Amino acid sequence: MNTKETESLCGLKREDFQTTVNGKQTDLYILKNTQGCEVAVTNYGGALVAIMVPDCNGNFANVIQGHDNIQDVINSPEPYLSTLIGRYGNRIARGKFQLNGKEYQLAINNGPNSLHGGKSGWNARVWNATQMNDQALVLEYVSPYGEEGFTGEVKTTVVYTFTNDNELVIEYMATTNKKTILNLTSHGFFSLAGIADPTPTIDDLICEINADYYLPIDDTSIPTGEIRFVKGTPFDFRTPKPVGRDIDADDEQIKNGAGYDHCFVLNKKEEGECSFAARIVEPNSGRTMEVYTTEPGVQVYTDNWADGYKGQHGATFPRRSAICFEAQHFPDSPNHPYFPSVVLGPHEKYKQKTVYKFGIEK
Repeated sequence: MNTKETESLCGLKREDFQTTVNGKQTDLYILKNTQGCEVAVTNYGGALVAIMVPDCNGNFANVIQGHDNIQDVINSPEPYLSTLIGRYGNRIARGKFQLNGKEYQLAINNGPNSLHGGKSGWNARVWNATQMNDQALVLEYVSPYGEEGFTGEVKTTVVYTFTNDNELVIEYMATTNKKTILNLTSHGFFSLAGIADPTPTIDDLICEINADYYLPIDDTSIPTGEIRFVKGTPFDFRTPKPVGRDIDADDEQIKNGAGYDHCFVLNKKEEGECSFAARIVEPNSGRTMEVYTTEPGVQVYTDNWADGYKGQHGATFPRRSAICFEAQHFPDSPNHPYFPSVVLGPHEKYKQKTVYKFGIEK
């Protein structure tokens, strides 16, 4: 461990993350726990730029993909790289939805659809940041009425807490002054082997997902409306298996997603409970990550479109070198009345909690 307070385990420098974007200051915030582990966050898009945790031999590595300076974060080939996503995580078909009998049109930025809040979503906003202590950071953002075509002004608070049990807890709270739709998530690109040049593939990761059902998609990645049983399909992770086993299966759904890019319907005893969603084990390092969430679904994305672009400290991020577990409501929910509702009214509070817990396989 470095003795100098100004230095960090992740080797990131605060001054490299300081600039002004649209009159607002960006910065770097480091959360540390009593285990000597670290999480580094910038208030530009709430991007997680480092999660430093040990392997089975006590060697620390960064297990999330990120950049080492603010300009690279802003200009990343992957604009959603480990950022907060809003107002609407995932896709809305043709960018259209109806609310109170009125049709709204959002920006189209992913084939024929709207993705992750539009052309300039919350991943590209500077959030107001307050570091409460060594282990907690509060981010706040007010999304103005009409931003990216959405109705209502939305005030959002996101709290990152890094516990002494190596849990990264992300809590979301939001209110609106007018009925709107809201579906927030964190788009962490996890590489449990540790980022490197090149960052290893996720094919050998052992993955378990607590879902009996998943949402099939069409060839533009919009849910067909069917809720399909995972049994006998490449989407059955109820018993742990390597991510790579069926990732290139001769299966229409795998082809539509170019791998896994699907929402899994999480098994829940009751709506809104914070329950087990997924677990991955990296066999070489022994590192593990468990996901718990209050959300009804988790979008599992296997980084199918990366091309080896450059990341932090000379690391490169090839295709399928990360896996994402985006806890959220279902894609295109406003256009599927029987999906859990994403409508938020003026007298309601949006609340969500997702936990990423890091450990070592015993």
